[in-house]
Amino acid sequence: ILYRASIVQKRIIYFQDEGSLTKKICEQDSASEGVTDKPILDCCACGTAKYRLTFYGNWSEKTHPKDFPRRTNHWSAIIGSSHSKNYILWEYGGYASEGVKQVAELGSPVKMEEEIRQQSDEVLTVIKAKAQWPAWQPLNVRAAPSAEFSVDRHRHLMSFLTMLGPSPDWNVGLSAEDLCTKDCGWVQKVVQDLIPWDAGTDSGVTYESPNKPTVPQEKIRPLTSLDHPQSPFYDPEGGSIKLVARVVIERIARKGEQCNIVPDNIDDIVADLAPEEKEEDDTPETCIYSNWSPWSACSSSTCEKGKRMRQRMLKAQLDLSVPCPDTQDFQPCMGPGCSDEDGSTCMMSDWITWSPCSVSCGMGTRSRERYVKQFPEDGSMCKVPTEETEKCIVNEECSPSSCLVTEWGEWDECSASCGTGMKRRHRMIKMTPADGSMCKAETTEAEKCMMPECHTIPCLLSPWSEWSDCSVTCGKGMRTRQRMLKSAAELGDCNEELEQAEKCMLPECPIDCELTEWSQWSECNTSCGKGHMIRTRMIKIEPQFGGTACPETVQRTKCRVRKCLRGPGMEKRRWKEAREKRRSEQAKKNIDSEQYPVCRLKPWTAWTECSTLCGGGIQERYMMVKKRSKSTQFASCKDKKELRACNVHPC
Repeated sequence: ILYRASIVQKRIIYFQDEGSLTKKICEQDSASEGVTDKPILDCCACGTAKYRLTFYGNWSEKTHPKDFPRRTNHWSAIIGSSHSKNYILWEYGGYASEGVKQVAELGSPVKMEEEIRQQSDEVLTVIKAKAQWPAWQPLNVRAAPSAEFSVDRHRHLMSFLTMLGPSPDWNVGLSAEDLCTKDCGWVQKVVQDLIPWDAGTDSGVTYESPNKPTVPQEKIRPLTSLDHPQSPFYDPEGGSIKLVARVVIERIARKGEQCNIVPDNIDDIVADLAPEEKEEDDTPETCIYSNWSPWSACSSSTCEKGKRMRQRMLKAQLDLSVPCPDTQDFQPCMGPGCSDEDGSTCMMSDWITWSPCSVSCGMGTRSRERYVKQFPEDGSMCKVPTEETEKCIVNEECSPSSCLVTEWGEWDECSASCGTGMKRRHRMIKMTPADGSMCKAETTEAEKCMMPECHTIPCLLSPWSEWSDCSVTCGKGMRTRQRMLKSAAELGDCNEELEQAEKCMLPECPIDCELTEWSQWSECNTSCGKGHMIRTRMIKIEPQFGGTACPETVQRTKCRVRKCLRGPGMEKRRWKEAREKRRSEQAKKNIDSEQYPVCRLKPWTAWTECSTLCGGGIQERYMMVKKRSKSTQFASCKDKKELRACNVHPC
């Protein structure tokens, strides 16, 4: 496709088809992918690295519904190797070898493995993984197939392929994936999505097309959505093909001295820690299970592939919001006497129980047998033994003083379900000694037995609740918080505290005004006629922190003495008496002021620092007496103290 641009600057000046104004776009030549785009460099890494390849098939009727072969869909056995750049298993733009052809058309890895082993100097590890029938199943039903392999400085490339079946000659795989980095280290992880490719040996266009050899043979190329209208991957709009698989390659170990330029990160270090001992267990701690049961018998009694199953019981689900994994586990298997690697071996029955010992006293022999259930398909003879013998001792001593006993029975079950226990077995006395003595032979034998390690049930607790409100509405109090035991009581004791308490401080409580009782009423202030008299009371406690204010401390009431006389002599005498009385009272006040001085106080001090930084504290201030009198009349003249709350915000 040619794109041409024109730029008009003026009506008579313009630019067209010049230099970068023309762009040529060509269809990508997919056949050349992987041949020249990625030159393979020499590796400078040291030591060796071990990897695990895991293959996740995503080809199913749900993802690729067009003409999906429901009954026969599968992935063939994975075959590949780690190798040097001097040997290439397959590549885009290259021609399929006979081994690749047999994988692509028949799903058979035999010829491909033979070709790989012929390149022994250029190959470090042969990669093999089992076929998958059907092509897709949930991971909780069937684990994804995986294989482990190693690489070194000379053989640092990795290739594999597997057939998408049924198909004319369609495969997926990786070609010469370099696991050596330019920094002289080993790649930590590779994740690659895969699309199918055509091996160029069969011209079929649908999954179940009849065999139609391609003559002459064509180059290996990726399938596209525009190959043929009958193709299951056909898309008239020419979109990309939906991915059919994903492969994950993870480094699980490194051996020997490493010379990577870039220092290891935490992922590198963790990946190298005891990889053989690591076993993933995604069981949440809130799911309490019993131990796994023994594996069941294989569902296949022949050398056809079957399944076996084990189960465990969900004892407790402590958090209903967290789902618990399945209680069943499946594993591929074959009938007795069969081998996963070679389906043409003899199929044997189980062993029959041991025969009685050949002697009734001393050491003898016993035997057991099995029989051939199915002979090899190639007509060869079975080389698997059908009988085996072993020594047996019934009675160690054969003297007249010895007794005859039966053989030992089977061992009882271990007395412990986990950890160390005891198991026993028994035998019976068949005949007492001929000389009439007591039989000294033991009829019970015991020995230690080891069961899986006991795991204590964790003390599962809920998070702490929020703190409760303070126990008081003002001043000092207490507050609490709780948490709950989530694991069942019968699963183990839990000594963790379930409740906590702490002090709390709220603003000071209001202090109301307190007064003394009223004094007696005074005498009337006149000697005749109308007047008044008063009574008083003292303030004992001043109001604080918003407490009730003090009421009146002085009360007046009217009084009336005798009528006053109107004569001039009488009036004069009355004024004289009043003057004398005032003089007497004034003199009395002067004496009192000398003997009983007024209670005088210093100003309030500054507030002290708060007793706490948060959660409620206290501040204080004081008013001190300037001069303290020894008279009992002013005994209530004391220092004063005020309190107030501070830093009441939560911690």
